[in-house]
Amino acid sequence: MILVGAILLAVFVLPQPWRLPVILLAAVVEVAETGFWLWYSRRRRVQMGPETLVGSTGQVVTPCTPQGQVRVQGELWRAHCAEGAAAGEEVRVVALDGLTLLVERAA
Repeated sequence: MILVGAILLAVFVLPQPWRLPVILLAAVVEVAETGFWLWYSRRRRVQMGPETLVGSTGQVVTPCTPQGQVRVQGELWRAHCAEGAAAGEEVRVVALDGLTLLVERAA
């Protein structure tokens, strides 16, 4: 966008000796900005999939005795809690078994 603005400014407003330096400066700024945003967007790996839930906390929706359902990060998951957990209790995800979360009571 800066480059387009600089070209329009150079063609319609600026006198002859300033046209080329303004366009070149705008092109350098445009390339630097593009490089910065590419670097910034690739700083961390994308986090996706059920593996990212390990370590998260959630709330029991249906009693886990030992099978039940928990809500973690706004989604409802099937869960297995060996020690059992009542509805409304807070649990922590410790592992995954397919699409079933293995949970334990939060401390």
